[in-house]
Amino acid sequence: MNNPFENGDRSDDKLPADLRRITGPQLLTLGMSHLAYVKSVMHDGELVVAIHAADGTPMAVAEDEESALDAILEHEMIPTLLQ
Repeated sequence: MNNPFENGDRSDDKLPADLRRITGPQLLTLGMSHLAYVKSVMHDGELVVAIHAADGTPMAVAEDEESALDAILEHEMIPTLLQ
């Protein structure tokens, strides 16, 4: 499996001390580096499980859902469900 987290933290903006003063771009990235979801996809003619960041950015491919969820948890991220 590819290393899904080789780029580290995705959030470039630091949050303000007073969250009532959060900017739009800061709000958009809030939690981005902590949430991930999995989705079955075709890759090279094979059904695999892709790991995506909260904004939909692909991060890695795993052989199965269990391996994908293990990778998310191993990197201290929170797996989320798609609705």
